[in-house]
Amino acid sequence: MAETPAQLSRSRDLDKLLLRPGNLIGANFEPGEELRDDIGKYAKVLVLGAGGLGCELLKDLALSGFQNLEVIDMDRIEVTNLNRQFLFRFEDVGKPKAEVAAKRVMERVSGVNIKPHYCRIEDKELDFYSDFSIIVLGLDSIEARSYINAVACSFLEYDSDDNAREETIKPMVDGGTEGFKGHARIILPGVTPCFECTIWLFPPQVKFPLCTLAETPRTAAHCIEYAHLIKWDEVHSGKAFDPDEAEHMKWVYNEAVKRAVLFGIPGVTFSLTQGVVKNIIPAIASTNAIISAACALETLKLASGCSKTLSNYLTYNGAEGLHTKVTEFVRDKDCLVCGPGVLIELETSITLQKFIDLLEEHPKLLLSKASVTHQGNNLYMQAPPVLEEMTRSNLNQVLFDLMGKTAKSILHVTGTTSKNDKKFSTLRKLRVVFKGVDGVTDMDTAGGA
Repeated sequence: MAETPAQLSRSRDLDKLLLRPGNLIGANFEPGEELRDDIGKYAKVLVLGAGGLGCELLKDLALSGFQNLEVIDMDRIEVTNLNRQFLFRFEDVGKPKAEVAAKRVMERVSGVNIKPHYCRIEDKELDFYSDFSIIVLGLDSIEARSYINAVACSFLEYDSDDNAREETIKPMVDGGTEGFKGHARIILPGVTPCFECTIWLFPPQVKFPLCTLAETPRTAAHCIEYAHLIKWDEVHSGKAFDPDEAEHMKWVYNEAVKRAVLFGIPGVTFSLTQGVVKNIIPAIASTNAIISAACALETLKLASGCSKTLSNYLTYNGAEGLHTKVTEFVRDKDCLVCGPGVLIELETSITLQKFIDLLEEHPKLLLSKASVTHQGNNLYMQAPPVLEEMTRSNLNQVLFDLMGKTAKSILHVTGTTSKNDKKFSTLRKLRVVFKGVDGVTDMDTAGGA
């Protein structure tokens, strides 16, 4: 069927990337209309977050030829979102962001199908995430990024030489903004640094000592946090503070003003009070648009091979002029999430106690007094005494049974090892493979979950 003038116009710029060869193309790039059509038909992209960055991502991906999109967001639309989250209108206040954003994009971009999910990302099973070609992150918290990073790394498998199997790599494109600053990066688990490899890039959140708030406030933020964290409990004993309740926020503001006057501190405003209490970082629409464009382009590169991907972290700073920089960070081969870990083959009959004894003799570990966890569950803990007593009964149980009778899985062990006659604590990741169990080959998972 012949393309309409509108379709031809929309794909004009896209065709320049997908219909002709170039000098920076990927190894498997085959230009042509078939590639463009296949991206629309077969590429499934999941967008996490439908806020300021998420709205831009949905729009950009839809206009880049991706027709099968899904979006997850747990929030409802607030009035304060309307100045930068352009898919929402005043009549949408109170509605789920994911549902409204999906509806608006489908109304404006013909041929695209967006399935919304109004829920937390943790509410979805692992199988849900395995169904997508690429996961694009428009999240605003370190915890959420860390979780989805672990999910993507849980699909990763390594061969016997500790090389990642290409078909098990779940690509992620991560974007983030903070005022006039932002970043875009690609994460190929097992190839590029994962989120945990570069967790140090994120500065710790600012926290004020309670003694400063109570005795020597020096800034407007100190006065606000005093009213929020100390004064509220003194006056409203047993009543939880609700940051979304207008009367609660107004009370904190009034108390903060009194505190500021008492100590001669200027600058307490209602908007600042909201920002401090809710940890709100000012969002700039133009920053979201720039970072989204970078993320959408990297997603298109990953799906088509039309150009080499970013290597591997782009930073943008528009606070004073315009500055962009690309930095190639190095993957941590010993990362507990995306790294291969130490491969250990075990008999299905081995008990947890014998396994712990084995760790002391293993040449790559030499780990004594080990505590063992599996998928967040404590199998045995050396300390504190209460946990040791609670998990002691597992020592005589078969490890294969404690791990759910899975053919292969990941264990994390903490213990003491020696180096240069000095003892120190260490945390190690182990790829456990049980011999003689159906489904076990020379390929082993490297899951971080």
